Amino acid sequence: MKKVSIIGAGNVGANAAFYIGEKNFADVMLVDVVEGRAKGKALDLMEAAPVRYYDARIEGTDDIADIAGSEVVVITAGHVRKPQMSRLDLLETNAKVIDPIIPQIKQHAPEATIINITEPVDALTCYIWKKGKFDPKKVVGMTGVLDTTRFREFISKELQVSTANTTAVVIGGHHDFMVIIPRYASVEGIPITQLLPQEKIDNLIKRTRAAGSEILSYLKTATAHYAPAAALAEIVEAIIKDSKRMLCVSACLQGEYDVKDLCLGVPAIIGAKGVEKVVELQLTIEERQQFEESVTVIKNAVDTLEI
Repeated sequence: MKKVSIIGAGNVGANAAFYIGEKNFADVMLVDVVEGRAKGKALDLMEAAPVRYYDARIEGTDDIADIAGSEVVVITAGHVRKPQMSRLDLLETNAKVIDPIIPQIKQHAPEATIINITEPVDALTCYIWKKGKFDPKKVVGMTGVLDTTRFREFISKELQVSTANTTAVVIGGHHDFMVIIPRYASVEGIPITQLLPQEKIDNLIKRTRAAGSEILSYLKTATAHYAPAAALAEIVEAIIKDSKRMLCVSACLQGEYDVKDLCLGVPAIIGAKGVEKVVELQLTIEERQQFEESVTVIKNAVDTLEI
């Protein structure tokens, strides 16, 4: 079975390991700097295997060298937001957390596709790519998959339909400047613009943008982890199975959407080679303006980092 390593055995990392294990498509190596944390959680997860019927092996370690042989390396390490904080407030702090991880991945798993979930996702995905001089196609940020699944849930609840019948597209950054395009959101192919009045669509968009903060306001000392972990597992599965899924991810753009050397959320074909193709949407003038605002926010954040 192929191997996936998850650096950071906190709530997102451990739940992602569980989702991957239950889908039985890869073995998982959980890595954490806190002695015993990854080993303890991995042991707990494996003791659930007989009743959850998975044969994938989940192991834990505090030695990052154990990521060797991984097809995919996920970075979930870093600090999480507190109430009233924005994602960008974590930029410098989490860049310092990721700094020593980058050369370790380069050394022990140089061929792996890297998926970053550490906030702020888009800026730090760009940081990882440039700092490590990785192939841009092999570095992915987990943004749009989470944002689209949240939007799809809210659409489903509003229209009282199955979430399985919903689709959505979210581009730009994973923050207040995400660009949610209603005409690309649908229920069984019917655009929500034909099913809902504009006022309700605007409310759904507003709630999607604030979804992470809404959860944080309830939890106080923790952020969302079940939905991010599930979204993460979706990307990992597409890579491991080479399934050519079209997913909204933070891709390292090389001229697409007239953006170069920056990572932003866009729809892309995801397979064994990572981001195999960026899909360029035809944007309206208003959508293009919103996207460019997002580009500016991420670029300014990246420019503050020393790369």
